[in-house]
Amino acid sequence: MGGIARYITQRLFLTIPMLLILLTVVFLILRVMPGDPVAAMLGGRNVSQQLMDEYRHKMGVDKPIPLQYIDYLNGIIHGNFGKSFRTSQPVVTELFTRFPATLELAFFGMLFAFIFGFWTGVLAATRADTPIDHTIRIFHIGSFAMPLFWFGLMLQVIFAVKLHWFPVASRVGGRIAFSFHSVTGFYLLDAFLSGDPKIILDIAKHLVLPSITLGFAQAGLLGRMTRASMLEVLDADYITTARAKGLSERVVILSHALRNALIPIITVFGLQFAILMGGAVLTETVFSWPGVASFLVRSIEARDWPAIQGSIVFIAIFISAINLIVDVCYSVIDPRVRY
Repeated sequence: MGGIARYITQRLFLTIPMLLILLTVVFLILRVMPGDPVAAMLGGRNVSQQLMDEYRHKMGVDKPIPLQYIDYLNGIIHGNFGKSFRTSQPVVTELFTRFPATLELAFFGMLFAFIFGFWTGVLAATRADTPIDHTIRIFHIGSFAMPLFWFGLMLQVIFAVKLHWFPVASRVGGRIAFSFHSVTGFYLLDAFLSGDPKIILDIAKHLVLPSITLGFAQAGLLGRMTRASMLEVLDADYITTARAKGLSERVVILSHALRNALIPIITVFGLQFAILMGGAVLTETVFSWPGVASFLVRSIEARDWPAIQGSIVFIAIFISAINLIVDVCYSVIDPRVRY
């Protein structure tokens, strides 16, 4: 246990310079890119120069860039990401208000990706070089080659507009929204806590299309990884020995092959969160999902510097935490790993 604790501490210390570099790059890019955040916030050319100067002083953007950078670093160290130019609310408050929506979508997106990708990968490996295997492999390649926003729009057109099976967008229906009160920010959890079947069904339906959209590309990559890992394990000597002992193919696959095949899959599964957060920007935009990614998009449109910087650092911290958890899980799955 001491080894794992030491490894976690080392990873946390390594995360600090990574975040510092990311924060610095984002800070400098925002300062050199075209666009005035004060003009974007006031939203008009008829605003007097005096009023714009007053807002620049109030927002601190009239200071020299090195002083702005020092002030921002000092705020980050104390957990203060500044106030949003657009909403005048603390960025931390805005992010934590929207984070449950993003995390809920990410969880079900990765759940779909893992179940569907893992199942198709195992099926392709156990039916290697058959028409089933070839069909699944083509599907895997097509899934992560397909534009995410286009796939989401097609799901909306087919299953929401044409068939009316699922809602087009948002997290909850208009009628339900009047009677539904979220306590945790995780709507599906709150729906189950309410005990109302109508609320549970409505919120679950709103989750289906965006979760499939977000997890679809990851499902293809995980499927290909699962197939390759399973084929390697199935050719191992201990699998041949297990079959020679007369064990059924089901026992060989479930008890002997899957555990060893999971080791590289778990690693890829964790790394996919980085790609998933990028996909969340498109998914939340297409489905009007009020999460961190859509907040970041609106902040970029409004030249909201503190919100952009805070959102990117927040996402980076989240991804780093997920990767750390995956590394710890790796050591549990593979006893050969020692820290």
